Amino acid sequence: MAIKITDECINCGACEPECPNNAIYEGGVEWAMSDGTSVKGVYVLMNGTEVDADKRNEPISVDTYYIVPNKCTECQGFHEEPQCAAVCPVDCCVPDETYVETVEALMAKKEKMHL
Repeated sequence: MAIKITDECINCGACEPECPNNAIYEGGVEWAMSDGTSVKGVYVLMNGTEVDADKRNEPISVDTYYIVPNKCTECQGFHEEPQCAAVCPVDCCVPDETYVETVEALMAKKEKMHL
């Protein structure tokens, strides 16, 4: 499961530098698959959509920090637990039930992003 940031976020920014996939963005900031990864060219998102890895995408949130589900691996292969949740002072980094993935799928996603 990807992690999401709830509306309780206080915009402290503690989570952003902890993400090994660069999946966390400040509210209002556009994101790209290539940010902080080795992804180049065409990338297939979880829903099957093909995107240019360098394409800037609309922010998922404009008011608070947010996590891009297509880049979140719950820190699998990097840490024992999601680092955003570990450092969040208000516990607003929680599992996102919309994106249920096995550990194997999360590890495959990690390998695809970090060649």
